[in-house]
Amino acid sequence: MGKDKIRRFAELHTFAHVIESDIDEVLKTDHPIKGNWQNTRFNNTNPIVLELGCGKGEYTVNLARIYPQKNFIGVDIKGNRMWVGAKQALESTMQNVNFLRTRIEFIPAFFQQNEVSEIWITFPDPQPTQRRKRKRLTSSLFLNKYKLFLKDDGVIHLKTDSDLLYEYTLQLIEKNKLQIIYNVPDLYNSKLVDLTYGVKTHYEQIFLAKGQPIHYLQFSLKGCILVEEPDDE
Repeated sequence: MGKDKIRRFAELHTFAHVIESDIDEVLKTDHPIKGNWQNTRFNNTNPIVLELGCGKGEYTVNLARIYPQKNFIGVDIKGNRMWVGAKQALESTMQNVNFLRTRIEFIPAFFQQNEVSEIWITFPDPQPTQRRKRKRLTSSLFLNKYKLFLKDDGVIHLKTDSDLLYEYTLQLIEKNKLQIIYNVPDLYNSKLVDLTYGVKTHYEQIFLAKGQPIHYLQFSLKGCILVEEPDDE
């Protein structure tokens, strides 16, 4: 590990607005923060919005600036990247931003039923092989985890450059008769570009520079008891 990474990890440990959890701990029991984000971290009853696989936390920080009446939590396992957004939030004295360093598969240990209002999934690994498709952050495995804490009227936002992930998610939505609120195949050649508030992630800017279309989906899990995988691609 380089000296810069070591410094960032050490500094991240000191940030009061960052929770870092021991994996062995959440394998055995729920984290004490579960059900207590509004009371102990934000000191208000405002809606909670997650950015899953937040990377540098671009959406976490920028949406928090746009919507001070909402609480934002960036979730990722890579502390070196997370440090960037966490540092920005700290230097801007933002009160509606927290970060959680953990693996997404353990996320039900941190949030209780109806605790989260929105989820953003921004440019996740599309996991292109059939063998790894269950690791996609919009797979049935993960959507069923999100159902445990997402409000019934809550929404999920997906932004991706991956045709495969976009089509796969559409197939999953169709299979489970989920409600599509917005389906935008080419966001930046659409009148609906403002749906994503002009926030661009680091990877998104790279994709746009290459001329790749950005896909955007907003959908709901409302009324779905158990999300099932779509038929084989």
